[in-house]
Amino acid sequence: MTQPPPNPTPPPAGPPPAGGGFAPPTGPAVPAQHTPPPYAGLPGYPPPPPGYVPYPPLAPPAVAPDGQPLASFGDRLLAWLIDTAVASAVAMVLFLPIFFLLFFRMIGDLDQAGSEGPDPDTFLTDFFLPLLAAELGLFVLLLVFYWLYHVEYAHRSGQTLGKKVMKLRIVPAQPGATLTRGMLGKRYLVEFVAGSLVPFLNYLDGFWQLWDKPWQQCLHDKFANTVVVKVGP
Repeated sequence: MTQPPPNPTPPPAGPPPAGGGFAPPTGPAVPAQHTPPPYAGLPGYPPPPPGYVPYPPLAPPAVAPDGQPLASFGDRLLAWLIDTAVASAVAMVLFLPIFFLLFFRMIGDLDQAGSEGPDPDTFLTDFFLPLLAAELGLFVLLLVFYWLYHVEYAHRSGQTLGKKVMKLRIVPAQPGATLTRGMLGKRYLVEFVAGSLVPFLNYLDGFWQLWDKPWQQCLHDKFANTVVVKVGP
């Protein structure tokens, strides 16, 4: 009587490989790159396996030549907005009385002109030219205010009101140097005088910080050899 063949060796446990063939050999999983092993850095454990790539170190924060952290673009922008609000309030106080005086004077001339309307020459000499002169005078007064505010006032501590609120300070780029009126005056000439007369220069000046290396200076910082640092959280 023929005996049945012996049972073959059973296959290893686990699901069969897809599509036929042999199952890949089992073994310890290779850690993915940039995935730190759970024992990394602990004493008494072996070093990481071959192929392990640690996380790249974080870039250190940008610092001024004297080691203080540099002010970010956002902080400087908020400080500028605060200072601009102060200047706008001063301009309104100076200009609105003159504007209303000229406006009511023009209304009086229109009432006296009757149905024929005002004389063009009278309108030009009594309203338009005085208004133009008032705007020119306001521009000059604002430049004087900017000098007092951004040079004389900032010379005391290196801060305007906006920079005080945002905890920023203007300092010389050269370590150990003293902030002078001359440095602040150079900043003033580029930021306010040239920025008011040259089209789009004020935008280029402000955005220059975004790509300037290594001290994130605006153009007026470069001209004056100054940097703006963060002095508080």
